[in-house]
Amino acid sequence: MDTKVLSSGVPFSHLPQSYVRPESDRPRLADVVHGLDIPVIDLSLADRSQTVAQIGDACTNFGFFQVIGHGVGSGATEEMLRVATEFFQLPVEEKMKLYSDDPAKTMRLSTSFNVRKEKVHNWRDYLRLHCHPLPKYAPEWPSNPSSFRETVSNYCQEVRQLGFRLEELISESLGLEKDHIRNVLGDQGQHMAVNFYPPCPQPELTYGLPSHTDPNALTILLQDQLVAGLQVLKDGKWIAVNPHPDAFVINIGDQIQALSNGRYMSVWHRAITNTKTARLSVASFLCPEDDALISSPQELAGRDGSSGAIYRGFTYTEYYEKFWSRNLDQEHCLELFKMNTIE
Repeated sequence: MDTKVLSSGVPFSHLPQSYVRPESDRPRLADVVHGLDIPVIDLSLADRSQTVAQIGDACTNFGFFQVIGHGVGSGATEEMLRVATEFFQLPVEEKMKLYSDDPAKTMRLSTSFNVRKEKVHNWRDYLRLHCHPLPKYAPEWPSNPSSFRETVSNYCQEVRQLGFRLEELISESLGLEKDHIRNVLGDQGQHMAVNFYPPCPQPELTYGLPSHTDPNALTILLQDQLVAGLQVLKDGKWIAVNPHPDAFVINIGDQIQALSNGRYMSVWHRAITNTKTARLSVASFLCPEDDALISSPQELAGRDGSSGAIYRGFTYTEYYEKFWSRNLDQEHCLELFKMNTIE
């Protein structure tokens, strides 16, 4: 694949053939459900038991929810979107200094998803950053724009605390001690994908990102407040997730599905494009430490008459390597970790 990023500033008059999906694997945008949004949960409410119940319901029925009253300052989110926009507006020669198609690199600008593996590419550029521990990774981040490192460092720290708060609420909603998930995940890794989706000449033929689940524990997404693009699969239909003022979109990753013994689902979601307006999003991922052993506790494995654990124990390193060795839109990676599965 030509390594020239899509955000070169040169408009595309037609969709290159390498981005055209087969007829059977296209967005079918006319079938998308609008007006049926995912739950919005106010974390500032005084009644913690109500918040826990709302999160449990959202995790059970949607795998996605939005949070307001989350404690992350509006200044932090606004500055994050500003500096991300400025980065993608840099001259292409400047951005290409950071380009790599090596998924192992902790900081890189890339395009599509995994250009080494995929047969059809995705209409997306992204800046990938590792964010924890900050003293280790922040010095390798872009120095242009000049405020990038300070702005993103502040944002990462605030989002990390929000993630820990959500993990406690999710633990409680499962009937576990509030620290259970954090204790299992250990000193959690944190990384970020700053996504840029340029205008696309034929959005009905391709994806910004095809349907996938997230391999991590928890994803905290800052959406573009003006341009929709995220869609979630529910009951066999794609639902458009419209931006909500001052909200983060939260989704359960594969690790929490495994930890909850399948009670909470890491659901399929995708990003679509449009012909007129570029879209930006910032996805933050909390991940187990590499050697964390992921397995469901006995309380969940035997609850509700179930016959035991659905998934075998595995380390996050084992799972992540398997996830990245596949195409993004293959079967749910957790299927490979079910009890008695033979690879």
